[in-house]
Amino acid sequence: MSHHLTYAEAVVTGIVQGVTELFPVSSLGHNVLLPALIGGSWAKTLDVTSDNSPYLAFVVGLHVATALAMIAYFWRDWLRIIGGFYSSVRRREITTADQRLAWMIILATIPVGIVGAGLQKVFTHVFAKPALTAVLLAVNGLILLYSERQRRTKEAARAVSAASAVPAAVGGRPRGAQDPWGGQEPRPLQDPRAAETDRAVAADRRLSTMGYGRAVGVGSAQILALLPGISRDGIVTVAGLGRGLSRADAVRYSFLLSAPVILAAGALKAHDLFGPLGTGIHGAVLAGSLLSFIGAYLSVRFLTRYFSEERSLNPFGVYCLIAGLGSLVCLLLRNT
Repeated sequence: MSHHLTYAEAVVTGIVQGVTELFPVSSLGHNVLLPALIGGSWAKTLDVTSDNSPYLAFVVGLHVATALAMIAYFWRDWLRIIGGFYSSVRRREITTADQRLAWMIILATIPVGIVGAGLQKVFTHVFAKPALTAVLLAVNGLILLYSERQRRTKEAARAVSAASAVPAAVGGRPRGAQDPWGGQEPRPLQDPRAAETDRAVAADRRLSTMGYGRAVGVGSAQILALLPGISRDGIVTVAGLGRGLSRADAVRYSFLLSAPVILAAGALKAHDLFGPLGTGIHGAVLAGSLLSFIGAYLSVRFLTRYFSEERSLNPFGVYCLIAGLGSLVCLLLRNT
């Protein structure tokens, strides 16, 4: 027997999806655990392992809305990158930073696209169990915490090495110092929006120099995010840090990779939304998708500013560890 998607379920799930998709805390993990913890009709309607669940149609709208929010926020960057791609194809060259970055994003998306298209049902039906998802969410937290610890260790070692090699600061700031995004420090009177654009361009220039092998390697980390509880943006950021990117650059690269992957995931399942599973729930899908768009847009706006100041992943790691272990305890107690 199928269960009808209610507006309450759509609203809550849409908000959770929009917010958690871009935070390094796993949106799929939350959308598996939340219905299971609430129980009742929520657990039945939003069961991702059921072939008859309306959630399979609902998630199409959520994915498309989240991807559109990413594109809306980074629209200037996407126009520049897409322009780089078309100029590369037209001129049969890969010489500019935008051309290289465009191809890096395409190539880095291929591995997760292949695995996702071929094994999505396996990942969903085998691993999307609430208890296992809770464990994986806790593991996601440990990965984030370990990554931050490794980063601090490396930074401390570099600081010790630099202390004996770098000349003293001039006017309280080292000569040639850069802002957290790695670009030249904006002029004090520069328009904030123009300054943000300059930082984005500088970040993309640096990303375009990391090489195709490293770009694909970091992007391939998204495959792990097919496991509910493992965050796509979190695991890509950790992989980027491990391959020598700054935290801000790693986060930006994860955001740039997210939009095409999420949009492709929605397009791949579009037949669910317009087929029998979507019958009678289009209003709820629209409501949830709108909230997902708003949540994703505000999230990426917050996170871009948060990580532009080289802020830590630790708060997200602690949250995932507590949420994962807490959910596991609740689920085990309920089943005893």
